[in-house]
Amino acid sequence: MNKLVILGAGESGVGAAILGKKLGYDVFVSDRGKIGEGYIKELVQHGIDYEEGSHDETRILEANEVVKSPGVPDKGELVKKIKNAGISVVSEIEFAGRHTSGKIIAITGSNGKTTTTKLTYHLLKTAGMDVGMAGNIGYSFARMVAEGGKEIYVLELSSFQLDGIEAFKPDISILLNITPDHLDRYDYRMENYVRSKMRIMMNQRADDLFIYNLDDKEIAAFLKHRRLRTKGLGVRAKMYRNGMLRCKNGERFSMAKSSLKGPHNWLNAYCAAEAAWRVGVDAEAIQAGLDTFVNAPHRLEWVAQIDGVDFVNDSKATNVDSVYWALLAMTKPVVLMLGGLDKGNDYTQIAPLVEQKVKAIVCMGLDNEKIMSFFSPIVKSLQETKSVGDAVKVARKYAEPGDVVLLSPACASFDLFRNYEDRGNQFKALVKSF
Repeated sequence: MNKLVILGAGESGVGAAILGKKLGYDVFVSDRGKIGEGYIKELVQHGIDYEEGSHDETRILEANEVVKSPGVPDKGELVKKIKNAGISVVSEIEFAGRHTSGKIIAITGSNGKTTTTKLTYHLLKTAGMDVGMAGNIGYSFARMVAEGGKEIYVLELSSFQLDGIEAFKPDISILLNITPDHLDRYDYRMENYVRSKMRIMMNQRADDLFIYNLDDKEIAAFLKHRRLRTKGLGVRAKMYRNGMLRCKNGERFSMAKSSLKGPHNWLNAYCAAEAAWRVGVDAEAIQAGLDTFVNAPHRLEWVAQIDGVDFVNDSKATNVDSVYWALLAMTKPVVLMLGGLDKGNDYTQIAPLVEQKVKAIVCMGLDNEKIMSFFSPIVKSLQETKSVGDAVKVARKYAEPGDVVLLSPACASFDLFRNYEDRGNQFKALVKSF
């Protein structure tokens, strides 16, 4: 019996373990940290051996193959030992992809992949298709395959998941953008990160489709001297203007009723609509799906209007590029809430938009010096705070009827919050308490 070792016992690892057990592997799950109670219960129910708090290297090195969870770095000593022993190390996405005949729509990008994944799924689901949504969102791909599978899978994929694929081949791949993120995992070299994202289409062939943002400089530069082995559909800004999507099939779709705002979301919607049409969703159903889609929280989420001031929660904006697109979507004067755990941000990209649209900046974090220093020549009103409660109060003080208070931090949340969801939820609760 082939021995399968799973490194990491989160959703990805446990899903892979369940699928491996169903396929007849001798499965062993190893997690250096503490495994969640719910996942332990599942492992026990399926008769899967596991360990937590340490790695039994002797047992791990007896594996025929190792499935590594995305959070386990490739450069860790244990992973190096496994590879040096000649043992294959793959991602859960690779492992699950081998065991399904369903069509796959795979979506990646530094920003917008969750929105595009959820929208693509929504378009197919409302059209009555047998579709599942998995990957870096919700359930793991492997779990879904183990539980009976779907005719179509819509997968959100991170660069970490793509790093572990070998033969994984989506029928349709979507690459939204590539901007600096997670560079600590890529030797702080942008070209390494770009290559990781481009892996999404590396196994695609002539009958497959690669949808990509041709206006993105990193994508355009990578493809400039490379010949695609698959059908390519380069998306440009001219295809989605004035709230209308002009798709390659000749159809036009209105975004007038959509909850998605801003040109970046029009690009996301364009890609989703093209993917839906390619798998058989008709134009009428696509329009109905665009009209009824509700985005995930913390992404340009309108919270409330108080005394004529709109409050918008964009807590998911953990890098500068996200803030750029958020500001581009704003049509009212902005009181901008910035700050958190800086990831080496360069604020030059958003300086012109800040100068044009932002009347005040409220800093929210334990170390606001960089933000205060950079924006003080650009914005007249800046104030430093050390909590979300104080930040919301100060922002409300600066805002006047007809303005918008925008939480779009450009930074990670771990200095004051558990995660970006916690940050966004605290913001929403405070706003609604007024």
